[in-house]
Amino acid sequence: MNRELGCYLLAGASDDPRKVIDEVRTAEELNLGTAFLSERFDVKEAVTLSGAAGAASEHIRIATAATNHNTRHPMVTAAYATTMHRLTRGRFMLGLGRGGAQTFAAWNLPAVTTAQLEDFAGLMRRLWRGETIRDHDGPAGRYTRLRLDPRFDEPIPLGLVAFGPRTLALGGRAFDEVVLHTYFTDETLVRSVRIVKEAAERAGRDPASVRVWSCCATIGDHIPESRRLRATVGRLATYLQIYGDLLVSTNRWDPDVLARFRADPVVAGVRGAIDAVATDDQVEHISGLLPAEWLSAAAQGSAQQCAVGVRAQLRVGADAVIMHGATPTELAPVVAAYRKSTAG
Repeated sequence: MNRELGCYLLAGASDDPRKVIDEVRTAEELNLGTAFLSERFDVKEAVTLSGAAGAASEHIRIATAATNHNTRHPMVTAAYATTMHRLTRGRFMLGLGRGGAQTFAAWNLPAVTTAQLEDFAGLMRRLWRGETIRDHDGPAGRYTRLRLDPRFDEPIPLGLVAFGPRTLALGGRAFDEVVLHTYFTDETLVRSVRIVKEAAERAGRDPASVRVWSCCATIGDHIPESRRLRATVGRLATYLQIYGDLLVSTNRWDPDVLARFRADPVVAGVRGAIDAVATDDQVEHISGLLPAEWLSAAAQGSAQQCAVGVRAQLRVGADAVIMHGATPTELAPVVAAYRKSTAG
């Protein structure tokens, strides 16, 4: 098994959640280490999908990357993670993230803060150890009494999807694994890994015990062109729609390019996530708005070239790589090339 490799199930937009069953089985056949699930509030609800993936597999780890702590009560999330932990015989990781502040505002939910995430992580660990929590009053909320089962002692790993320096540092001091964002440049990857590891060391933890995942778009030439464009141009454009300022500033890209992207009438006319609802012609047009430098922060080309790109993420400093944007079946030639290069 390649513990250092992972993939997403139902990558991107999907209207058929049942595909998660075949995809997790294929990922397991490829001997990937971890299958990740992201959450969209349509037909990609994380609890249901992770249960299905866990039941349909035997060896591969199942991880959320991510769900949000503020969309479920802490007791519900703690019980969900414990159920998954036992269902999978210890193959589950609960991965959290910030989510979109604008979406939460529309739902009358508070924006997620670093302090909330740290407080929530502490609550989860205490509940999984069988503790009874009384009169808690912290950033994650006020609770008179929380308890799962005093017999519990569940070593469930916690993951964090991290973007900015404060969240990266939180991952280093309080979480077990950190998942970086897609389309990070090599320089950003190096900087991000350093922030995580240094924060772990300051917290008295072994930096090597906190695993940092690069999330690397891995889109080979064997994938049909329209699909490749949607998984590269469409996906990056969607990120720019949602949190373009953060991605551009993190990568130290030119903000004027982002301004022109936003002002483009085709971009402005897409009602929804570009990777989900834009037409092929619209995606083709948008490809002309994005610099090649921005799109090059990915593993592309032949299966062999993709494998080289994945391995490069490990050389730069990532502990593990999520091959993002492609289905497990689409990743099969890349995984084969990766193994061949390892054997050579």
